[in-house]
Amino acid sequence: MRYLSALSLIRSLVLLLPLAVIVTLSVGTIEISFDQMIQSAIASVTGSETNSQIAVILWDIRLPRVVLALMVGAVLAVLGAVMQGLFRNALADPSLIGVSGGASVGAGLMIVLAGGWLVSPIAGLSLVALGAFLGGFITTLVVYRVATSNLGTSVTTMLLAGIAIGALAGAANSLLSYFSDNQMLRQISVWQMGSLSGANWLKVSIMSVICLCLIVQLPSQAKALNALLLGESEARYLGINVQCIKRKLIFLTALGVGVSVALAGMIGFVGLVVPHTIRLMIGPDHRWLLPASALAGAILMIIADCIARIAVLPAELPTGILTALIGAPFFVALLLRQRRDI
Repeated sequence: MRYLSALSLIRSLVLLLPLAVIVTLSVGTIEISFDQMIQSAIASVTGSETNSQIAVILWDIRLPRVVLALMVGAVLAVLGAVMQGLFRNALADPSLIGVSGGASVGAGLMIVLAGGWLVSPIAGLSLVALGAFLGGFITTLVVYRVATSNLGTSVTTMLLAGIAIGALAGAANSLLSYFSDNQMLRQISVWQMGSLSGANWLKVSIMSVICLCLIVQLPSQAKALNALLLGESEARYLGINVQCIKRKLIFLTALGVGVSVALAGMIGFVGLVVPHTIRLMIGPDHRWLLPASALAGAILMIIADCIARIAVLPAELPTGILTALIGAPFFVALLLRQRRDI
């Protein structure tokens, strides 16, 4: 019965996802109807004449932003589910291994030292994005090294090291803010709030490579994650190479979250709320939990970004604020409901 309910949830999410995409594409400063979308799509395929303004808004501005939101939300949510399984803690999230803190320091350093200059006109990616990725990845390597000994990798030590790195990153960010001028301080603040306003097809292409990597690798780790829920010793008795699994999952998490943070800034709460909520609904079986979390994370991110674009027109709210505003009350309500059921 649990598996049936999980399958039903996944089917519902699969149906809801394209609906969320269509609604998000249609709303904004200029409303675009579904008929106009179809006509613009047909015109782009056949090469016939179409409304150039609608085509630019739809295909060059809104669609890359929606696709990037979809992929970032899916990646953060599914990696949150992975971390919760690895740490055997339903309140864990990807930031526990230090990647988010390191990324924020890397981005802050680039804003202060380089002012967000472009790496090159061809690449079109700022030094801020590059610094965020390198900062997150280097931090994760440091945390992993601290937690690894001849006996293997200690999840508890990794958790404590991640917390320490997070505190150190907070102090480093405060120090960078102290030495920043008004413009740099605003850039740091906006980046740390998270935003998809700079979405383009280059960023979508980079993110799609990461998504493809996770799609190929994570489903094969579902049974290992289920075994780890029993404990590391029990997983070893079941034939699981625990050390190899830990190394692979930590690397994939650092890669996915590092790229997501580099391209979209600090998007909080998705990696915590979504997998925990899905787990409460369908149980801890990662064969269902991983795909359901990815779909729900994509939908939440699309909805949050849509509201961010239209809530205070003609201005725009940071997406990270909306993910917290949407996710936190729902999360608390779900926990209260679970407590009443107990």
